[in-house]
Amino acid sequence: MTTKTADTSVRTSIVVEAPIDRAFSVFTEDIGSWWTPTHHILQSELKEMVFEPRVGGQVYDRGVDGSECCWARVLAFDPPNRFVISWDISLQWQIETDPAKSSEVEVRFISESAGQTRVELEHRHIDRHGEGWEQMRNAVGSPDGWEVGLRRFAERLTR
Repeated sequence: MTTKTADTSVRTSIVVEAPIDRAFSVFTEDIGSWWTPTHHILQSELKEMVFEPRVGGQVYDRGVDGSECCWARVLAFDPPNRFVISWDISLQWQIETDPAKSSEVEVRFISESAGQTRVELEHRHIDRHGEGWEQMRNAVGSPDGWEVGLRRFAERLTR
């Protein structure tokens, strides 16, 4: 895995042991099976995560108490090659309601062989979060950010 932190973006990638179709579907349709369970902003314990597989869809968390937290909008959806979502989370780790203050996450899936896929993630336009945006870049670019998420994703694919 490689992670690069640029001025206003974070890029990381990993090669996983799965064909491209499976990698894409597990990343999106089964996001709750690999996402770090403590990485959510619900007040309640996390019950499930949902990724609506279409442009205009949402990514949201549902708590054990029935509460929901929509934290991303699907901006592009091109299975099994890529998708782009908004990152509607503020610097205070609350929902950001102003789309102009949201960053974007693009995930690309590139077939390396019949059984391996390279997953490239770019979290970009982090400066849109406003003054202090560097703290968001540092958080998502840290070993406990996207890097741990991609490692958990790779592990999920081997189960």
